Amino acid sequence: MISIPHKTKQFLVLLVKLLIVGGSFYFIYNQLANNDKLDWQKFLVLFQKNQSVLGIGFILLLSVLNRLFEIIKWQNLVSYLHPISLGEATKQVLAALTAGLFTPNGVGEYAGKALYFDKKEAKKVVFLNLICNGIQMILTVVFGIFGLLYYNAQHNVITTKTVAVLFGILVILFIVLFSVKKITIKGYSIEKLIHKINEIPKSIHQKNTLLGILRYLVFSHQYYFLFLAFDVDLPYLILISAISSVYFLASSLPTFQFLDFAVKGSVAVYFFGILGVNEWIVIFISTLMWFLNVVLPVLIGSYYVLNFKPKTVL
Repeated sequence: MISIPHKTKQFLVLLVKLLIVGGSFYFIYNQLANNDKLDWQKFLVLFQKNQSVLGIGFILLLSVLNRLFEIIKWQNLVSYLHPISLGEATKQVLAALTAGLFTPNGVGEYAGKALYFDKKEAKKVVFLNLICNGIQMILTVVFGIFGLLYYNAQHNVITTKTVAVLFGILVILFIVLFSVKKITIKGYSIEKLIHKINEIPKSIHQKNTLLGILRYLVFSHQYYFLFLAFDVDLPYLILISAISSVYFLASSLPTFQFLDFAVKGSVAVYFFGILGVNEWIVIFISTLMWFLNVVLPVLIGSYYVLNFKPKTVL
């Protein structure tokens, strides 16, 4: 095994940090500066018309709550291994978010969090992060299905027959998954996964689920209030059902964090276009959601990445 000098290791770690932070800033700038669908002139006119210190403060508060619930979720799950402070959980979540910005479906986030723990705990940390993200995905699917059904009942985007077929496929898929739960692939099986999940105390799962619901309600209603700020006057149920449908369908598509707003924006344009909402408003709100809930936390996370000191260097 080739031994790497300590100074070289330090230089390589610094280089990786700079690449992560530099790459994050480049992708953010590129998306905001070169998106020809963003009409900044229209935005400034509307902003000057409806500007409100309380309104801006409220939207920013929702962004803080969104990330705070995610941080507390992580702190809660990690308590299964050992307790960590809220400050430490904040550092891990924001640094991992930055590291996962330009990796497919935020895969880099898993590695980012694992680096804050001993090597022997790496697999457990990845597993806990899977549960952390998994409950959010399940809630997105559950709320999204109900939202999509309501939206479809009002606007008949897909036929009742198609809905029944899709529901039937989901039921069959669940039956197949649980019927083959004992089949092992490379030492892993659904049965073993369920056993591992059950090892974690119920109180942790319950708190995780509650925080996941609160987080979902926060970011979905932040989307809702932004539409109100842009003078979109639609009934609450149809607007919130469209939002939940967009999150459900967009989250099922493989993407990168830095392209998140583009994916959600394209799905949102279709759903809100049916409701008669102007395309530029939909694109702008999707971009604002991305900026408030991804870009701002990444800017803070960049500080933690640059100050990161690995437990074992390379």
